[in-house]
Amino acid sequence: MGSLLRHYEELPQGLPEASPTQLADLLGGPSLIHLPGRREQPLFVSLLLHGNETTGLLALQALLKQYRERELPRALSIFIGNVEAARDGLRRLAGQPDYNRVWPGTDHPDSPEQRMMSEVFELMKPRRPFASVDIHNNTGINPHYACVNRIDHRFLHLASLFSRTLVYFVRPRGVQSMAFAQLCPAVTVECGKVGQSAGESHAREFLEACLHLSDIPDHPVAARDLDLFHTVAIVRVPRAYSFGFGENHVDICFTEDLDHMNFRELPVGTELARLNGVDGMPLEARDEAGREVANSFFTVEDNVLRTARVLMPSMFTLDERVIRQDCLGYLMERYPLPG
Repeated sequence: MGSLLRHYEELPQGLPEASPTQLADLLGGPSLIHLPGRREQPLFVSLLLHGNETTGLLALQALLKQYRERELPRALSIFIGNVEAARDGLRRLAGQPDYNRVWPGTDHPDSPEQRMMSEVFELMKPRRPFASVDIHNNTGINPHYACVNRIDHRFLHLASLFSRTLVYFVRPRGVQSMAFAQLCPAVTVECGKVGQSAGESHAREFLEACLHLSDIPDHPVAARDLDLFHTVAIVRVPRAYSFGFGENHVDICFTEDLDHMNFRELPVGTELARLNGVDGMPLEARDEAGREVANSFFTVEDNVLRTARVLMPSMFTLDERVIRQDCLGYLMERYPLPG
């Protein structure tokens, strides 16, 4: 079977105007596009790794229109990911792996998509990318924030250009930013919910700022300039349990405003859900080493799930499809800045 990847050495005609649903037909599949610029080392940008997260595409299109008659300040390499899922407005299609879990370093089994991401990585390596930006949306209520996978001053400087709120994580594995961290400063930017013009403008402005950088400093970032958090656990709902938000006829009835808890420090004893006929701990939580740690963070008393310690969630969502395909959200703690 041949590669899934399409290659373009110039801007495909119609790309700046195409809707996400038109990309599969326009491009023919996931695509790596190289555009020249004044500085040769390219900025690498990945978008639509999740087909329903469209802010990256809209931000890129606005940028391309802005430079339609002008030379880009820096070469630009663009990876447009899951165009088949984008056609249907879905994160991924049934039978597909998550496009942001199968990059080099993944613990997922071999697949055509995994081989494609390795191909993208190997093709970019000799181009010596200047920096890497992966653009995402999320479904819960979260601020705009940036993620890094290394505590490195260059990575922190790059991320802080997008937001003062930064998250450091090393799980899940197989994400794009973790793979490209081997080649250059790499960040993931989370631009809020789909369809918000503020997220599209913010992402476009960030990409333009990255294109204009001549270098990325390696001196320490001032502690007053950012808030750094560390993801300490991924929280999932076991498939055996039904769940809902504010509903009574399910196994796990989460509080209906669960996503309002994101990026807030929750005190011990905060109620998260009411349980119906569930014995023991109703959630799974895995730490960075893959260990089950739910009982360290949550407690059940009188059929009520509560926090067992001070927690700060991120990406808690009310979207059942996302919860089933990926996770309920993440748990974080503050992380000291390196000297």
